[in-house]
Amino acid sequence: MLSGCTTWPEEFADFYRKEGCWAGETFGDMLRERALKYGDRIAVTSGKRQISYKELDRRADQLASGFHRLGIQPKDRVVIQLPNQIEFFEVCFALFRLGALPVFALPSHRYSEISYFCEFSEAAAYIIPEQHAGFDFRSLAKQVKDAVPTLKHVIVIGEAGEFESLENLFVDPIKLPTIHSSDVAFFQLSGGSTGLPKMIPRTHDDYIYSLRVSAEICQLNQDSIYLAVLPIAHNYPLSSPGVLGTLYAGGKVVLADSPSPDEAFPLIQQEKVTITALVPPLVWIWLDAASSRNYDLSSLQVLQVGGAKFSAEVARRVKPVLGCTLQQVYGMAEGLVNYTRLDDPEEVIVNTQGKPMSKYDEIRIVDEEDNEVEPGQVGELLTRGPYTIRGYYKAEAHNAKAFTSDGFYRTGDLVRMTPSGYLVVEGRVKDQINRGGEKIAAEEVENHLLAHPSVRDAAVVSMPDEFLGERSCAFIIPRHRSLEAAELKSFLRERGVASFKIPDRIEFVDSFPKTAVGKINKRALRQIIAEKLQSAGKTTV
Repeated sequence: MLSGCTTWPEEFADFYRKEGCWAGETFGDMLRERALKYGDRIAVTSGKRQISYKELDRRADQLASGFHRLGIQPKDRVVIQLPNQIEFFEVCFALFRLGALPVFALPSHRYSEISYFCEFSEAAAYIIPEQHAGFDFRSLAKQVKDAVPTLKHVIVIGEAGEFESLENLFVDPIKLPTIHSSDVAFFQLSGGSTGLPKMIPRTHDDYIYSLRVSAEICQLNQDSIYLAVLPIAHNYPLSSPGVLGTLYAGGKVVLADSPSPDEAFPLIQQEKVTITALVPPLVWIWLDAASSRNYDLSSLQVLQVGGAKFSAEVARRVKPVLGCTLQQVYGMAEGLVNYTRLDDPEEVIVNTQGKPMSKYDEIRIVDEEDNEVEPGQVGELLTRGPYTIRGYYKAEAHNAKAFTSDGFYRTGDLVRMTPSGYLVVEGRVKDQINRGGEKIAAEEVENHLLAHPSVRDAAVVSMPDEFLGERSCAFIIPRHRSLEAAELKSFLRERGVASFKIPDRIEFVDSFPKTAVGKINKRALRQIIAEKLQSAGKTTV
């Protein structure tokens, strides 16, 4: 196991292998087997380009050989920041074959996050598009490369300029190193509540198990067609069952640049899409658009909704308006995934966030003293199992808080369990804002705000929003009365903070309410802004 990673205790690893959870398969094996079985069937389509299973397998071998020739070695970390495009799959499977480790950044990340990921992981390479959504990633890469000594290679899809072109790295295949299923396959990023995201090591064994069970529960097969409208580097559209679960089942992945109905609805009609996944704010947009768009959506069998709490009232509209089954999904990049089942009664589907997908998932719901609560009571969700990590990468001190002594992960989610074993998410223990599925660590944004010379103190909290569920509000104690919100937002952009993390609203105050022990009372701040919005007759910003 890679240094800095926490392994499962041997007795658990032996048990998961004995029970068939961990089947000894790597991602390279998986693709090779699917290529032999499905050959010229289309694996992924994006715009006018499509790629078969056989071609994806061949190009992964060629690119892995090119990466090796460039000097990328097994266990080297490679930060990948790619939008929804076929090259994402070519790059990932090439790195899986080589044994190098992708670190999945999001297209919305900017200098603050990317420089941290590269530095913390000691990345040897950074792979980017030339441009996406009007942003030139090459200028970002130049800044990062200048700042991170270990970063030897920047690889670009498109016009590479001073960097290495991805297309030049497809070479004749060579013999590649042997990869083991127990090896770390890649790193995902947490939606953590403190500071910058933690890195989550996922092994071939544990992640492929999650794909297999997800594909079974979602009833995927070779005729399934999955439309990816969310950024596929997110765990949810990557594996629940997502694009990788679809490839595991031998189906077809259809990539969209955006979740807009104007792009997604024509793709559903044209490609005969059977399943797709959204976050709650997008469901509202799709439901409103369905009545005014003249597209045939009848092929759509399942609409998954996850990433944030979904209103039961809106959930009831999915089947009548879109004509498909709603499936709620609640999970985390650290592991545990819960689904409502496709044949569940409507009351279960609209009112719960599903139940654990595996019989080997272990669940505890506890109070502040780690005592299990009474059935039906709200408490913090703890979990462990064959695809839930035992520790973050290089985070020994944090792991001591985030995991119990017997290996249960503290999710930070407040839940209650129904008599039938389904979970209902009631909120968060941790200081985190869920902005329409995008997780914002308050502490990270506060640290950026405190770097401004005119900010004496800062507290970032969630505020209610009818559309996104939550938005962010920064309460600022200024050093000077002349400080304005626009100046602070501009300051954050200049520091390379991702746009979704920039506070939606800024309130200037003279002091913060405090708890009995002298800490900032964020519950009181949330109440203040909620009452302010309510008195102004607003449910959104």
